[in-house]
Amino acid sequence: MTLLVVGLLVFLGSHSVRIFAEDWRTARIASMGEQKWKLAYTVVSIVGFVLIVVGYGQARAAGVALYTPPAWGRAAASLLTLLSFVLLAASKVPGTRIKAAVGHPMVVGVKVWAFAHLLANGNLADVVLFGAFLAWAVLDYIAARGRDRAAGTVYPVGPLSRDVLAVVIGLAVWAVFAMWLHGPLIGVRVA
Repeated sequence: MTLLVVGLLVFLGSHSVRIFAEDWRTARIASMGEQKWKLAYTVVSIVGFVLIVVGYGQARAAGVALYTPPAWGRAAASLLTLLSFVLLAASKVPGTRIKAAVGHPMVVGVKVWAFAHLLANGNLADVVLFGAFLAWAVLDYIAARGRDRAAGTVYPVGPLSRDVLAVVIGLAVWAVFAMWLHGPLIGVRVA
């Protein structure tokens, strides 16, 4: 469990700089330059991610049960993760109505993904992993929307075809991941 917690602290900590230390981040970028900042940020994020993957695998093997998920939890998780993949796609397709409505669809997608996994999993490792991501995403969304309000940010809306594209991409990537990748990569078959 220690590796998982350290990984979460490193990964989510690096992703929380804008939430808790925006001025410090701005000063670091000014002193280091944007490219060096991005490189350092990427390296720290990768280290945290690797620690999460290894730590989660170890902690999950311990199998400490906290609660029994509801019988409908897996089905709900499948539908909710589909939504999270659509939100992720919408964050990358410019001019979607989804982004205009939500503001930060990737962060909302992380919230939905984490919540979905809490519905389907009740082990300590799952609660620590997905609970941490859910808490981070809630805080990040509040901070990001606050920055948007302060800056008067309005997300442009393009043609409806962009939303259709985001939905199609999200659905396709979700299907590939759920049917062929989740089992081999995560060790749990979805379908």
